[in-house]
Amino acid sequence: MTMKLTEIVQPNAVIPKLQSSERDDAVRELIGALVRDGAASPDAEEELVNKLLDRERKGSTGFGRGVAVPHVKHKAVKQIRAAIGISQHGIDFNALDKQPVYTVFLLLSPEDRPEEHLQAMETIFKNLSKDTFRRFLRQSSTAEDVLSLLDEADHQHLGG
Repeated sequence: MTMKLTEIVQPNAVIPKLQSSERDDAVRELIGALVRDGAASPDAEEELVNKLLDRERKGSTGFGRGVAVPHVKHKAVKQIRAAIGISQHGIDFNALDKQPVYTVFLLLSPEDRPEEHLQAMETIFKNLSKDTFRRFLRQSSTAEDVLSLLDEADHQHLGG
């Protein structure tokens, strides 16, 4: 069964105008939104941020074309949750193509469900590999725009 973007992206963790212009701050901003929305307990927030940034230092999740997908599995996370942040000016994520990142898809997964994590990553990458999806996402100026785009993307998969 294919996982849907609308099942994993938290509506309250969609930030159409990221305040942060630095990678670490952007990660912190998105984790903060997920924690406020109940994806993990507030006392795990700092640990989640550190784990994600350690991962970024080992190898960037900025896979090119203006997109980064930082992700982490953690015991404080009870179910898969994602946040989306859109940067107006671009963030240096040390991406593979050396270009700035405009869309950050941050994924938190439970430690004990690696197969769900892989499914979620697959769904995210399948959509982010489409030029139109990336372009529309980057042009979204409200959370509603982003959410209706996700909904549309989910239904395109059902239709084939």
